[in-house]
Amino acid sequence: MNIYEILLRAFGSRECHKNGTFYGNGSGKFSDISDEVLDSISAMQIDAVWYAGVIAHASKTEFIRVQKCNPAIVKGECGSPFAIRDYADVAPELADKVPARMKEFAAMVARTHRHGMKVIIDFVPNHVAREYESDRFKFTDENFYMLNSPLVLPDRVEGNYFENPAKASGNDVFSPTPSITDWYETVKLNYNSRSTWEIMTSVLKFWASKGVDGFRCDMVEMVPADFFGYAISEVRKEYPDTVFIGEAYNPGNYKIYRSAGFDLLYDKVGMHDTLLDIIKGDKPASSITKVWQSLGNLQDNMLNFLENHDEMRIASDFVTGAVSKRAESLFKTPAARGAALIGAHAQICAAAVATLFNKASFLIYFGQEFAEAGMQNEGFSKVDGKTSIYDYCIVPSIKRHLEGKSIPPETKTRNAYLRLMKRSVTSPFLTGKTFDLEYCNPLSNMFDPESQFAFMRSDGKRHSLVVANFSPESKTVYVTIPALAFEYLGLVETKYFNPHTPRCVEVKAFDYTVMPIY
Repeated sequence: MNIYEILLRAFGSRECHKNGTFYGNGSGKFSDISDEVLDSISAMQIDAVWYAGVIAHASKTEFIRVQKCNPAIVKGECGSPFAIRDYADVAPELADKVPARMKEFAAMVARTHRHGMKVIIDFVPNHVAREYESDRFKFTDENFYMLNSPLVLPDRVEGNYFENPAKASGNDVFSPTPSITDWYETVKLNYNSRSTWEIMTSVLKFWASKGVDGFRCDMVEMVPADFFGYAISEVRKEYPDTVFIGEAYNPGNYKIYRSAGFDLLYDKVGMHDTLLDIIKGDKPASSITKVWQSLGNLQDNMLNFLENHDEMRIASDFVTGAVSKRAESLFKTPAARGAALIGAHAQICAAAVATLFNKASFLIYFGQEFAEAGMQNEGFSKVDGKTSIYDYCIVPSIKRHLEGKSIPPETKTRNAYLRLMKRSVTSPFLTGKTFDLEYCNPLSNMFDPESQFAFMRSDGKRHSLVVANFSPESKTVYVTIPALAFEYLGLVETKYFNPHTPRCVEVKAFDYTVMPIY
């Protein structure tokens, strides 16, 4: 499954300013996801669109018949999309006409389905906004962790908010005095109460009944796996094809949550972190071997990604700045940065490994395909190499694309993604086995495991060699394919293809090459 994530409120081509309000900066809309936009997304061979930030959440903005929240417990102008204020509603800022917001959401779902793609939204099971209120899904004190003292917000928070007794904060802070870095704007749900299980299962069924095909489940390790085992089973009794994606970070928990019914789990601390470290030059390319080996038979159930709403943009200064230094050191001149395709193209070799190495699913975060740098100061989030989830903002590369003004590096990167994603779904050899060639290609004048990663894929009939080059210069490498690969992949030795003849591969800087064997 190839997935495309959109933080909907940041979509569009508006003019936005630092710390801008909704009425100044505006917001992305359900209607912005037009047929033309969906055509553009579908062209990347996307199977499902994850619309992030759809469910109503805490905000400082007041809308028709929707009160604003106390600003002391809202981060940024628009608030965190994961501080849910009503599980049965969508965010009003996403609608052209606030009273018709559910109809507008339904229309976007229908458009997405017409383009042959599934719809995924967030399910936030661990916490809600402190001012949560819903006519449909109601909670009582038994659904929270009630403390013995009044809430005391951090000193740096402006304004006053009264809560007595305090409820535990969303990130497992069982204290009435959360810090400025805590999720003080949220309260943790208590799954010791069976009613919490029933309410949250009903939330999933509610959105499935609206045509939602799947859920990206937020911070699943903070919620008992037994709950998910129950809820996923109950949902699939009525909606058997529902997809569940778990945001999990501890590899020791992967089997537990996979057994609970999750189709996919984040491969953040493994593949994601390793690929970024390789891009920056902090780890050798050969580190990938240990990552996939540690997963065992869970490989196909992982979600690979280079970016999402929580992670820094690959083309940000925080990531490719390190790549630039590598290129300058290699070429002895800052002018070589352009020749080495720094920033805009450095992610392609990593994307090729994440997409082609095994059958794991792959996620693209909107703007990633245009090498978005995420270096704007939107307000609350400052300059952090990310697209803010707390501010009314836009993604500049998406804005230029929608206006037909994409600059050459953005166009080049998108074209590279189009080729890669097409290959990922049309190449028959990718349906079969993988053989990692790194162990049999040690450091030599023919191959550098610090910068090159090589593997083979085969469906038993067609066989291809893939080489990813994490170096800022183009390379000619020779790859040895051992006799064990012939045996494992069912290759037949011929006069022209045998274990004793290394394969010569030309691969560009920060790019990859796929070479059919025969």
